[in-house]
Amino acid sequence: MDTSSSRSDLVINQTTEQNRFLSKSAAVSFCIIAVLFNICLMIQLLTVGLAYFYNPNYWRIHVWLVRGYGGLSLILMLLAYWFPFSERIRNLTISLPILLALQFLTIHIQTPFPFPLAIVHPLIGFALFFASTTLVHHVWLILSLNTKI
Repeated sequence: MDTSSSRSDLVINQTTEQNRFLSKSAAVSFCIIAVLFNICLMIQLLTVGLAYFYNPNYWRIHVWLVRGYGGLSLILMLLAYWFPFSERIRNLTISLPILLALQFLTIHIQTPFPFPLAIVHPLIGFALFFASTTLVHHVWLILSLNTKI
């Protein structure tokens, strides 16, 4: 028996059942904001690479970006609880502002440890990118499976 097809059928049925009362405009709006957040994260990753390997002036853009798009994570969190999204989408959404706060703390807090907390800053950034990309994937799945939303 093909477990991958039965697993995907289970995900499809669960996603369809949990989101059957979700309006298409709400799902599309949420998806647009999630994609925009994800694009901003990609640009931020590119600017840190540019700042480190090419020109340090790109660092200002890197810092400016998070101040500009950080509010999108709060908007997504509010929308995820305002509309009837699945628990998976809600958990992914709530992880975004938490991870952003951890990003901020690892850069700005000094600790008595023999190493700075900033060493985990890139790892948290990749976790943030993973959560954001997974969120976009799940919302896209809802939109593509529920054409009748």
